[in-house]
Amino acid sequence: MWRYSGIDRFDLDRYAPAPPAPGDASALVGAARALADGLGARSALVVTRNGVVEVVETAPDPGAALHVTSARRGAEAPPGLGRLVSSAGGFDALHDAFVADAVVVGVDRKAVVTDPVVVVHVIDGGDDDGPGLSVFPRTVVELGTSAEAGVLEVVLSRPDAGAPRPAGGAPGRGRPALVLPVTELEVGDDARLRYASLQVLDGSCTSLAVQASRVGRDATLRSFSAGLGGAYARVRTDSDLVGQAGRSALLAAYLGTAEQVHDFRTLQDHHAPRTESELLFRGAVADTARSVYSGLIRIRTGARGANAMQTNNNLVLSEGAHADSVPNLDIDENDVRCSHASTVGPIDDEQRYYLESRGIEPAAAERLVVAGFFADLAGRAPFPGVGAWLEEAVRNRLAGRLPAQRRSHDGG
Repeated sequence: MWRYSGIDRFDLDRYAPAPPAPGDASALVGAARALADGLGARSALVVTRNGVVEVVETAPDPGAALHVTSARRGAEAPPGLGRLVSSAGGFDALHDAFVADAVVVGVDRKAVVTDPVVVVHVIDGGDDDGPGLSVFPRTVVELGTSAEAGVLEVVLSRPDAGAPRPAGGAPGRGRPALVLPVTELEVGDDARLRYASLQVLDGSCTSLAVQASRVGRDATLRSFSAGLGGAYARVRTDSDLVGQAGRSALLAAYLGTAEQVHDFRTLQDHHAPRTESELLFRGAVADTARSVYSGLIRIRTGARGANAMQTNNNLVLSEGAHADSVPNLDIDENDVRCSHASTVGPIDDEQRYYLESRGIEPAAAERLVVAGFFADLAGRAPFPGVGAWLEEAVRNRLAGRLPAQRRSHDGG
């Protein structure tokens, strides 16, 4: 589970649970609200600060079928809390021991909520150079039978007012932080859930995230994750298809620059007949950044007729960058369809030559190739604002980092 991760070099003693953040949070909440405004319409907004809920805002008429609340540590836990994530692992147990608040999104059976609930988790270490902080954001989403809804999560370092679109991966400010977000997605029978997660922490942060889902009979989950920030950012995605004809589409985009490491571990777990899962993770690494993907499709006994696909594509944009990709299958049933594929390589010379032969400058040609590499994912994002956000973020982050741009800068 931790292969290629460098976990042996991780020093947990550097961090302590974050105390209540000092000062007025109104400016921080305003900046988070501005960020959410840039991502499109919403039915509700929740802002947390170091894992503590600061504000819950709902649209003027969100409908009685949508319930957005917070559950304080020590109070009675909501029904779904902890159901999908076991505390067998050390970091999961650490999260369970220190989580402060859980954001709980519930949608009643047969209800349709058109605009997403936006949850912004702000990591605020202040400006001093004290010991590292550990923060434990928690989100629980439960859709009733035949319900439809969307949830958009953003995890970011303290935003500056007037800067609603952070690029992620910026140099660290203030204390280092260990961020352990956990998200649980319960999709009831015949329900439809759209979910997106944007991670844009700065370079002082280490993130170890868990996204766990359970998909019921005839239900559908569309999940999209974007990883841009953090010094080391790991996401474990566990998707259980427990009801007959349940479907999941798991998409992710990531971009590493400088010395970042992006680490993805996935499980597509088919328990029931005629279930379907599609996974497409696509990323690029530049400078001396590194990415790791390790995924498993598991077809359990009884999941006859299951159909699973797993694809991981990687662009390596610099000689010092590196990507590892390890897809896996574990099949215990007959009459199933499974496929897995991975690619690791530089910008395709034929694609670049085709564009250059039509009068496009080398640097512009490379920008077009990379933009096209991410365009398919951006177009399939569950919310239009997320796709546009990803394309802009990739364009901004890669400015000056593509091979032709570096050669021009070096005088080559």
